[in-house]
Amino acid sequence: MIDKGKISALQLGMLMYLMIGATSTLIIPAITARQAERDMWLSPIWGSLSGFIIVIITWYLHKMYPNESIIQYGGKIVGRYLSKIASFFILFFLLHSTGMILREYGDFVIGAFLSRTPLITITSSLILVCAFAVRSGIEVLAHCTQLFLPFIAIIFVCIFSMLIPDMDVQKMLPIMEYGILPSLKGSVVPHTWFVEFFFITFLFPVVNENDRGLKAGMLSVMCMMVIMVSTNFASLFVFGETTGKLSFPVYYAASYISFGNFIEHLDAIVMVTWILGGFVQISLWYYSLVIGTAQWLGLANYRFLVFPIGLLCGVVSIWVAPGLQELIYFFSTTAPFYSFTILLIYPLALVLVAWMRNAKNNKNSSL
Repeated sequence: MIDKGKISALQLGMLMYLMIGATSTLIIPAITARQAERDMWLSPIWGSLSGFIIVIITWYLHKMYPNESIIQYGGKIVGRYLSKIASFFILFFLLHSTGMILREYGDFVIGAFLSRTPLITITSSLILVCAFAVRSGIEVLAHCTQLFLPFIAIIFVCIFSMLIPDMDVQKMLPIMEYGILPSLKGSVVPHTWFVEFFFITFLFPVVNENDRGLKAGMLSVMCMMVIMVSTNFASLFVFGETTGKLSFPVYYAASYISFGNFIEHLDAIVMVTWILGGFVQISLWYYSLVIGTAQWLGLANYRFLVFPIGLLCGVVSIWVAPGLQELIYFFSTTAPFYSFTILLIYPLALVLVAWMRNAKNNKNSSL
């Protein structure tokens, strides 16, 4: 690997959770509610299947090529030129997605708090901070995650606990009134989030406890599923069938909290936790893009690419969508096909080709 840093299996699991799940509590409840309605809490369970499958696929490929990412070992499996083309689309997906995540956080901050601040100011300041973290390497990002994630988890548990008086369990009844189909329709977008565990391919080679990488990845998928189900429950119990009409249900739910007229306006604390999670999330997508680009170009050092690619991410964040509603519409319609084509079909094809080659080699060696 170009980055010589090393992380533990625990850090791998924490990094992957924030890389994929930091935005899941932001908009997933609203999107799933529009399709699944009262069965929205079931959708992340079905969606998590994609996460488990993609972690197993990437782990199988990693065991065959332990010190390389998919950008590097793709050429050994399907040939240099086909791999270069496929890797280009992976890098484009990373660039486009980093821009979307950056735009998502920018629109959230503007819509919730800084309504008069230009979008470019927020996105530029965030990507600049992330650029310094990416230049520092994966170990720094891992330590940031270890510092931020426990704080985020404590705040999440506190918010959930203080919402209990406003919750009405009856709002989830009747369960599966129209069968399993609505929850399966609602799982399409969670599937899109879970299949992004594909990018664990960039972190497997830097894990110093190599034999525990698969377990850490699977636990990360499990934790993300539990958090998604919990946030969907909280949104459903508080807002009921109106959840699908809200852009940020968990954020709005936090604004309901009031204890003794002195514990109020916790929506500001929720914003702080999302910004911390967003910093790690954007940094990891950004890091994967920079590392992948350096590997695609055959470079020995990735650091001089950090700021130019950061500038490109900032431009894409402005270009990617006219506004938040268009971004949510993209997540609900085009994104599932976009993600599955690049993040599932290609690695699955690599596994099949590698398996057939191994089977052929074993057959020839036995003759």
